[in-house]
Amino acid sequence: MEKNSKIYVAGHRGLVGNATVNALKRHGYANIIGRTHSELDLMDQKQVKEFFETEKPEYVVLAAARAGGIRESIAHPTEFMLENLKIQNNVIWQAYQSGVKKLLFLGSSCIYPRECPQPMKEEYLLTGPLEPTNEGYAIAKIAGLKLCEYMHDQFDANFISCMPCNIYGEGDYFDTERGQVIGSLMVRMHTAKIENTPEVAIWGTGNARREFLFTDDLSEAIVFFLEHYNEKQFLNVGTGEDISIKDLAQLMKETVSYQGNLTFDTSKPDGMPQKLMDVSKLKALGWEPKVTLKEGLQKSYRDYLQTLEKNL
Repeated sequence: MEKNSKIYVAGHRGLVGNATVNALKRHGYANIIGRTHSELDLMDQKQVKEFFETEKPEYVVLAAARAGGIRESIAHPTEFMLENLKIQNNVIWQAYQSGVKKLLFLGSSCIYPRECPQPMKEEYLLTGPLEPTNEGYAIAKIAGLKLCEYMHDQFDANFISCMPCNIYGEGDYFDTERGQVIGSLMVRMHTAKIENTPEVAIWGTGNARREFLFTDDLSEAIVFFLEHYNEKQFLNVGTGEDISIKDLAQLMKETVSYQGNLTFDTSKPDGMPQKLMDVSKLKALGWEPKVTLKEGLQKSYRDYLQTLEKNL
């Protein structure tokens, strides 16, 4: 990949897409293009076809997706599946049709079975039933990575995939209803702190374990994939370490300086019992994350406070 190569980052305003644009710039890539939803609806096949025919990007990072936390995933499985399938199919196929040299598809750790052995190795894909609370999203992501694999074999297309664990960081979607666990929990604890609310209730038992990767680390991994990886086999991207939701909540409490109590609503689902990625294959290639969870939460909270100030 040349420094002046034309790179299209789909979803460039999102948490991962924005960090990817910044990482590419840090590495000297200046010819980066993006389109907002109002400029290009990725679910519209005709619009996507016209975009690729006109712009002719050489490289594509497919970071655009309909995503959200467990509450949103349970409420809208149809949209999570249908919208992601439309986005993926349109971008991946039109990228091939227009002669894109390389495409990187971003999936999710939710592709693995609910009762998956831990840590989750790439070869455990499709070895058991999925977690019901995010099945629609998971099926879409599996379809995306499989499409890239098929095209890699059938057309010799350099279309590759990576499966990140839970992502958080600066520019996160800070929303209690639609946000994922860290963004949602941060908003709720900060609000409780400001309003002197005596307790914050958290979904589930708190025993479920999750792995979290700071968005800047993922963006560096994306550049690494673009520069160094060309294989059909998708790879996990994560830290190789996880934390219980209960311990995460306590760490968030310290980050926000919330003095109230934490309670757990056991009538609500935990989701998968554990989602810890085996990242040995990626580490063997020479890539490792740098930001600790504690440091990443502090950076995220500063970003959230700055966002609140801007909106005053």
